Amino acid sequence: MTHQALQIIRAEHGALSAMLHSLRALCPKPGITPKPADFEVMRAILFYIDEFPERLHHTKESELLFPMVRKHAPEAAAVLDRLDAEHADGESAVRGLQHDLLAWEQMGETRRDRFVSELKRYADFYSSHLQLEETAVLPLATRVLDEQDWSLLDAAFTQNRDPLTGHEPA
Repeated sequence: MTHQALQIIRAEHGALSAMLHSLRALCPKPGITPKPADFEVMRAILFYIDEFPERLHHTKESELLFPMVRKHAPEAAAVLDRLDAEHADGESAVRGLQHDLLAWEQMGETRRDRFVSELKRYADFYSSHLQLEETAVLPLATRVLDEQDWSLLDAAFTQNRDPLTGHEPA
């Protein structure tokens, strides 16, 4: 049985991955100045990441899913601690990217390399983070959580209104 929460979590992971891929694809090669519209799209992507994955999705994983898994599978504590720490650092990391993008836009090509290198670091970090959740936590949750846990998770995650997973935000 596939629970709604699992479907939503996986869809939200896919949306975040797509946005990171798109953001990297929007960065032109050195010496090519992006158009104002390119910067606008990159700002919108970073805003999305800050508002939905960072504030909504990760909060529900850290405050609901991970404690439930930890309760039923204490052997997963190290992985869950790592993921929680990564969630705690995520908001400041995306804010740093927003700052680096603005610096590139306002101050020119000399600030491009910093944005591009920080974006690569951030995207690589999240790829690893999402893979760990998908390969370690979600299969474990499927095995150890009971129907009451899934009912709570389904109710919480169905309230997410991520526009990139087919829902209009509240």
